[in-house]
Amino acid sequence: MSAVHFESYTEARTHLKELLDAADEGRVATVRRASGCAAVVDVERLRRYLSSVCSSKAEVVAEADGWSIFIPGLPIAADGSTFDDAVNEMVDALREYADDWQERLRLAPNHQDNWGLVQLIALSDDRQLVDWLVGVQR
Repeated sequence: MSAVHFESYTEARTHLKELLDAADEGRVATVRRASGCAAVVDVERLRRYLSSVCSSKAEVVAEADGWSIFIPGLPIAADGSTFDDAVNEMVDALREYADDWQERLRLAPNHQDNWGLVQLIALSDDRQLVDWLVGVQR
């Protein structure tokens, strides 16, 4: 089977099963609107891809009273009394950043290019984000 392209929302809605089946199978699936064209993709496939191209680059620092984690170039950091506590706090900080990005930071020139990171955060559960932060591939 080949890619599926629908030239309108109405056409896509009429063929929704075909559109979603194509996305599930990893085929190109698009819907055109007056303002542009949107792709429909399988969430887990997109999440895996984003986790492979958006390396966390998280840096961990052991301190006298615990651990600190930060991601260079991003306003995201966390502390914890144990390594696991710091990682879990970092997951919370990532989620807060993604919420802020959706709300307002996406319009800021120095944050606009973080779209992929925000998608990865939103599409991942906490365990997946922990694995991504510490570099575990599953």
